[in-house]
Amino acid sequence: MLKLPLLSVISVILLGSCAVEPEKIENTETVAPETITLQSEKIETPKSDLPPLEAKTAIDPDVMYLLLAAELATQRQQYGLAYEAYMELTKRVKDPKFAEQAAKMALQIKDSRKTTDAISAWMNQEPKNVTAKKVAALNALRGKDKKAAVKELNALLSAEPENFENALLELSSILQKEGKEKFVYDTLETLSAKTTSNKPVIYFVQALLSMQMKNNTQAENKIEQTLALQPDWEHPLLIQAQLAVITNDLVRAKILLNSALLKHPNNLTFKKLLAQTLIKTSEYDAAADIYQSLVTQSPKDGENYIALALINLQLNRDANAETILKTLAEQSEWTSQANFYLGKIEEKHNNSVAAIALFDKVTDTSFSLDAGISAINLLAKDKKYADIDARLEILVKKFPAQKLRFVLMQSGLYNQQNQVEKAFDLLSETLLQMPDEKDLLYTRALVAEHLGKLDVLESDLKKVLAKDPNNAESLNALGYTLLSDSKRYHEAEKYLQRAIKLQPNEPAIMDSFGWLQFKLGNYPQAAKYLQSAYEKQNSGEIAAHLCEVLWEMNKKEDAQKLFDEALKTSPDDADLLNFKKRFLE
Repeated sequence: MLKLPLLSVISVILLGSCAVEPEKIENTETVAPETITLQSEKIETPKSDLPPLEAKTAIDPDVMYLLLAAELATQRQQYGLAYEAYMELTKRVKDPKFAEQAAKMALQIKDSRKTTDAISAWMNQEPKNVTAKKVAALNALRGKDKKAAVKELNALLSAEPENFENALLELSSILQKEGKEKFVYDTLETLSAKTTSNKPVIYFVQALLSMQMKNNTQAENKIEQTLALQPDWEHPLLIQAQLAVITNDLVRAKILLNSALLKHPNNLTFKKLLAQTLIKTSEYDAAADIYQSLVTQSPKDGENYIALALINLQLNRDANAETILKTLAEQSEWTSQANFYLGKIEEKHNNSVAAIALFDKVTDTSFSLDAGISAINLLAKDKKYADIDARLEILVKKFPAQKLRFVLMQSGLYNQQNQVEKAFDLLSETLLQMPDEKDLLYTRALVAEHLGKLDVLESDLKKVLAKDPNNAESLNALGYTLLSDSKRYHEAEKYLQRAIKLQPNEPAIMDSFGWLQFKLGNYPQAAKYLQSAYEKQNSGEIAAHLCEVLWEMNKKEDAQKLFDEALKTSPDDADLLNFKKRFLE
């Protein structure tokens, strides 16, 4: 199924409001209090060594000294000292900027009393300053003082009712990072009971907070309250539809979005979300029509072209997709992404040389990794192993964080070339650096089996299971391996029972469990599991197991018929050839 990223409406709305930014001090990099994470949770405010000063003018040397001391303390992240200096400046100079800076330094050290003092000084000089009211509300909410928080939010609502939504979103975004969503929600509940104005905004922000708390039912209730008061408001309509998508009620999501579009026919976000919902329900033609309209409505948005091209690929309209992508490739911003998908089209049509040439044109970091791996896979498919090493080396240097992935890929390439010892050595060397990495342990266990190093296999798989007891693949691999020793059948049964319970419909596990039943002499049960496994996955190994069970059950004609059928599909399969040698020759 075609997958496109779902619109992150909540984050768009939250990030759309402006953050409370502290005033910049000349030659000082000042960071917003709510965005700084201090090195220690407990920071004692250093006592100020500044001498007591008498009130003087702004050009007095002592005032200049205080200002320089505040700047230097801020640069050194000594926010307690900076606070003391700014508060002293507030007393000496009638400039609200000093009180503002003092408040923000107090927020830095998360000292509620100092913040309250600074805000008080600030509002004495600028009683109508909205930012001061926001900081006061933030301080009360952060300190979980509900009474004060309701008072400050009410003051903020009275001061600027038209901007109350942005203010609430801003404060909620800050406090969400501190895990205070529930307290903010409860405070807004109290506020809504005390005010008659802007209730839709309060309910809407409560809905967003509910979503952040993973309480979708509560979020839906709050959105319904919002829309009951303001039925045409776009943001709640969008959140209501996204909630339906999140809860997988796609029929309702489509109804809501179509209804919203009747009210707001030019809303691009509604159209995109509807198109993505249609993709989820495999209604690709309808989704293509919407993206075609989006391309017409917003011709500079390359994402719409990409989405339209991918839908055309899903519908096997490769020529249409290619035309769209070639046009997009001419725009520098979209060249890499377009060339990546053009390469995928050539790969689909088995044009390896053309595909690799297009993958090599991809330079954008977000796509170059996938492009590089796609090129390597094509070279491996064509057995051009000599060209792969240099490419892998480049990828390792460019994406060092992906080292594990490249090691596993290299080990797979060694296996394809029957260089099993090299694969084993590479994995063992990497395990010295990453001794607890489950994927490395599991992969080395499989390689160890081919080398007959069953002690290594058992040790590695048991290490995986010690860290992840419900790892069905490892349970299956270990249980199946133990079946090679008749003395350990019941030990094998313990692992395979757990594996089949975890993944009862996985063909490989069904095969192992069926083979266990055969080893234990339960032939009808063995045939049942192996037949089901083979119907799900026509592999040579499963077919060979089933053939042997049928043969031992004296159903030799059925075994012969199954063997002939399986051999046509996999003429070189080692398990089938082994069955032929043991029973048919």
